[in-house]
Amino acid sequence: MKNVEHIGIAVKNLGVSIPLFEKLLNTSCYKTETVASEQVNTAFFQTGETKIELLESATSDGVIARYIEKKGEGIHHIAFEVTDIKAEMSRLQADGFVLLNTEPKIGADQKLVCFLHPKGTNGVLIEICQAIR
Repeated sequence: MKNVEHIGIAVKNLGVSIPLFEKLLNTSCYKTETVASEQVNTAFFQTGETKIELLESATSDGVIARYIEKKGEGIHHIAFEVTDIKAEMSRLQADGFVLLNTEPKIGADQKLVCFLHPKGTNGVLIEICQAIR
């Protein structure tokens, strides 16, 4: 794993949260995007070398809506950049981690992504991601 690529934060409403994070981070949101396959709307901020991704559920029963219902708004996941996502998925699986998908999926921000089950990572949802070339 190369570095922390971004931190994902679950929010109820991007319309409220984008201005809040623009003030907090003293920078503008540089991109919004809908990831239909995940039923999520995203907004990205760059601060230093790390990105912050706000995640809003695009549907009332989406994974982010369910997360917020259970745990409230807050940190949802930490994403690590990798050079070869398939090799990293194989390595992690061989080391006993449970992957939430068997093949990389197309995620936000032009990335291939895979999530690790939080039961095997001390309760933290981990995402690994690779830029789509």
